[in-house]
Amino acid sequence: MIYTKTGDSGTTSLVGGSRVSKDNVRVEAYGTVDELNSHIGLLAELMRPLAGGYYDELKAVQHNLFTLQTLLATEDEAIYGRLPQLQEEEVEMLERQIDTISDQLPKLQNFVIAGGTTVGAQCHVCRTVCRRAERCVVTLAHEAKVDDILLRYLNRLSDYLFVLARHSVVMAGKEEDLYIS
Repeated sequence: MIYTKTGDSGTTSLVGGSRVSKDNVRVEAYGTVDELNSHIGLLAELMRPLAGGYYDELKAVQHNLFTLQTLLATEDEAIYGRLPQLQEEEVEMLERQIDTISDQLPKLQNFVIAGGTTVGAQCHVCRTVCRRAERCVVTLAHEAKVDDILLRYLNRLSDYLFVLARHSVVMAGKEEDLYIS
């Protein structure tokens, strides 16, 4: 059965069973990462037919985001320590990909307007949701302990999504839409 009715009063369970309001900052943080994960799922499917292996990379990102969501949904330190953790190598992988993709792009002189292609536009949607998720995690960090790697991962992921957006437009042979003031 998919419905439990336990959330009908506006509360939800965290990992470990404690109940909190559905508008709790912790729920907002992991819920926004969940939203990001869904958007990246769409992006991965849009990228699947394209060259470059980005589908597999994005699927790995989704798995990392699920780990991140689970960690954010856990306030009990004993349980938290037993859960899978994000590793520094995951942040480093994003950095390597950012560097590799950036080396293939023209130097940026202006702000980029989201769009160019459907894939490019979806990359920007993912990037902006990622930035919102990062802000939610920062807000949570004012109230609770949040491992630095979670913020570093989200920060690097938004950069990765930005260069991937630019790259997808260039790969499609399109011109980037640049902001000219």
